Amino acid sequence: MKIIRNGNFVRWFRVCIFLCGIFLGYLGLALEILPQGVRLILVLIGIVFAAIGGYASQAHILKLKPFDNAYKKAKKSYEKKDDQ
Repeated sequence: MKIIRNGNFVRWFRVCIFLCGIFLGYLGLALEILPQGVRLILVLIGIVFAAIGGYASQAHILKLKPFDNAYKKAKKSYEKKDDQ
């Protein structure tokens, strides 16, 4: 089971990350039995997860490949050769 395909997260993983972020944010706001520091941490982690899922979905729509390793080819093309 691959998580990254064609330089981006697969659909089910993007959706799961986004929904987990929404769920953690909701838990942080709804559970008043937890200390306020724990609630704040849950909300912040939820925001980060939801943002990662949302940005990965936008990258997929725009056909961007944020997790591609094509930069290695470009980096090698700029290296100077020893004989030059």
